[in-house]
Amino acid sequence: MENVARFEGRSRFRLSRGMILLIALAVVVVVWALNVKDWRQLWTIVSAPDNIPIAALLIVVPFFTWLGLRQSRANDQLIEQLASDPQLAKTHHRKTLPWRPGWARELHVWPYLVRIEFLAAVIVTVILFVWSILVNAPLEEPANPNLTMNPSKAPWYFLGLQEMLVYFDPWIAGVVMPSLLIIGLMVFPYVDSNPLGNGYYTWKQRKFAISMFLWGFFMWIILIIIGTFIRGPGWIWFWPGQTWDHNAVVFDRNRDLHEIVAGWGLPFLNAYPWKAIFGALVVGLIFLVGGLFFHWLMTRNDFEEKILARTSLLQYMTFQFFAVSVLFLFPVKLLLRLLFTIKYIWVTPWFNV
Repeated sequence: MENVARFEGRSRFRLSRGMILLIALAVVVVVWALNVKDWRQLWTIVSAPDNIPIAALLIVVPFFTWLGLRQSRANDQLIEQLASDPQLAKTHHRKTLPWRPGWARELHVWPYLVRIEFLAAVIVTVILFVWSILVNAPLEEPANPNLTMNPSKAPWYFLGLQEMLVYFDPWIAGVVMPSLLIIGLMVFPYVDSNPLGNGYYTWKQRKFAISMFLWGFFMWIILIIIGTFIRGPGWIWFWPGQTWDHNAVVFDRNRDLHEIVAGWGLPFLNAYPWKAIFGALVVGLIFLVGGLFFHWLMTRNDFEEKILARTSLLQYMTFQFFAVSVLFLFPVKLLLRLLFTIKYIWVTPWFNV
């Protein structure tokens, strides 16, 4: 009875916290809706055939994220219940939900799993047929070098890369960063030393891993949303609901970090090799702060410390490199550019960061 009461109390607490977040989100949406100046412009963007997947992402991604976390919470409660009752754990043949007394201990792939997969394939096929009938494909006339579209945007799945061009050199945004993303996704399973959470949803046993994935995933989704709804003619920043003015001119001066610091009484930073050395020190400081931050996340509780103790030095350093390069350096660079109009923090004759 005590365990049940404890679980119910936690559920009420989490529910109330979730309600607070929903209310805060509703307030933000209402305030934004009241400040929309051009609904026609907003509808033109949302209803464009090439932007329909992005509009769907705004609904589908939060829903399935909530659904996965909801199942994780239910599994975590079941795991705690079995851990507190050894006798129940011996007879409870399923360690994750769903489970009901009298259910079979084993389920065959045919027909149970195959039936669900077949129904899912049929539903997706019907959706694609209806979509293709109701919405025209976003095909345009052959490219004309004398008539360039403004704004000229890549397909939605490449908009994140196009937005990254604002913050990095083209070869870094188009080659280095995507390569780090792909290689990092391939490497992470080998640097993960946590044996728990395989084959079932859980939050408590995979807090760090899930948090890192959501961080990177939502960061990429945000880039796509910025490129779709916010970047207008000339790739200028227009808030959703603002009218796209093709004659708008931005007078922001994008300066490098060493130029700003040189104006504080250090003019030698404007010359080589000092500005390259200064940029290297700043990037090194960012890597140091990012490494300490991720190390703090990995040692927040006893469970994470046990997982860290199982991790080899090679696994640890590999994770830190990819995590700081992608999950920490990029958001820092993005904020510096958007908030302080700082173009580069490390300038060299060969590359700029």
